Amino acid sequence: MRVLVVDDEIKNAELTALALADAGHETAFVDGGRAALDRLAKDRFDAVITDLRMKAPDGLALLADIKKQWPETIVILMTAYAALDTCRGAFKQGAYDYVQKEGEYHDELELLIRRAAAERDLRADNRRLTGTVDTLRKGVATVRGDSPALRQARTLADKVAVTDSTVLLRGESGTGKDLFARAIHFASRRSAGPWVKVNCGAIPEALLESELFGHEKGAFTGAVRQKPGRFEDANGGTLFLDEIGELPLALQVKLLQVIEEKTFTRVGGNQPVTVSVRLIAATNRDLEEMVRERTFREDLFFRLNVFPITLPPLRDRPGDIPMLVAHVLERQGAPPDKVTPAALAELERYAFPGNVRELEHTLERALILAGTDPIEPEHLAFARPDQMRDGAAWVPRIPVEGLSLEALERELILQALERASGNKSQAARLLGLTRRTLYSRMEKHGLRTPGAGDEPGDDAAEEGREGA
Repeated sequence: MRVLVVDDEIKNAELTALALADAGHETAFVDGGRAALDRLAKDRFDAVITDLRMKAPDGLALLADIKKQWPETIVILMTAYAALDTCRGAFKQGAYDYVQKEGEYHDELELLIRRAAAERDLRADNRRLTGTVDTLRKGVATVRGDSPALRQARTLADKVAVTDSTVLLRGESGTGKDLFARAIHFASRRSAGPWVKVNCGAIPEALLESELFGHEKGAFTGAVRQKPGRFEDANGGTLFLDEIGELPLALQVKLLQVIEEKTFTRVGGNQPVTVSVRLIAATNRDLEEMVRERTFREDLFFRLNVFPITLPPLRDRPGDIPMLVAHVLERQGAPPDKVTPAALAELERYAFPGNVRELEHTLERALILAGTDPIEPEHLAFARPDQMRDGAAWVPRIPVEGLSLEALERELILQALERASGNKSQAARLLGLTRRTLYSRMEKHGLRTPGAGDEPGDDAAEEGREGA
């Protein structure tokens, strides 16, 4: 996040900004309310951390101006004076929270910023979902695609949605695990309850336990009051733990306890907290291999793997690409014929290592480049050109229903012979074989009589052309 720190004691502003920068935020600092308003008029900031007591305009006046001009900006107050009435007034004006400038308060600031960002993102998600919830309640039928593997995943999701069973969504990055998790929640009897998402790989390990389970006042430096965690936020609804494979071993034990007993204790607490939460987890990692390497607990794996659903990569469902392209164009407000047949053919040939997410980004960029013109192949920029399906290194993917290796080999030989107009040497080169190996394979498939000579002029003519 981009954070602006405001304090008329400039050294305090600088130290706070440096601490937040060390935590991964992009920060700037200014020495008072007037300088803050000038900076906000020039640059966009996600959050403002401001001292309460400053020369005019003080923290409350700055808060009022910010909420009037930039209502989406998060404002957190810092004060050395825990004036309850003042804080109540600040909350009424739209302050997100406050911290007392005592000891090492930067950790609490960092936690507040991350929580505020998560809540802001959740509100944005909810706004995007407005008008589509009724559709989502119908289940995962709205997930675009008609490949057998995707149909199977949709069927499994529909069956488990009406239960309270733990679901483990597995698949590569960009295959739609987040979409499936949301659809399962909104198709469940908990759909009226909260939907809470936590990305286990995006929160620093030192903060993750407090983020998930909350903390008691005094649990650590800067914990000046009790804070509920995401499990409590999700009580009565669904908690989606994305990138569960990134969860540290120390927290895996506590998560296992919550799954088994529905209770936990906040950081620094000793009183059990009981919650009713439906758990959905997702990962793109090989959890079985992690269990063998002892980086993921086997007992937790079994608890999460109650109802696994594997989402297929886009390269295994190329037939779904026209449907997905049409959906993205509609969502972007572009006409259905915006993509030319030649560009659509390029999209269908590409293997999309980033899956549906990469397809969306590819089309978004192409729409910008094409402007008012149709999208042509030159407007498409792929992350990895070596993933084109017709490239020399292409290897076919095995479909869900399986295939016959013998039939595939026979068909490829026939295609090579057809493309080479019957010339065996050229056909062998197309298949990466020697001519003798090609003859052997042809005999195996009944395409050549064993011991038969070459057709008159076949390879001799080819050799003559090569020597010319």
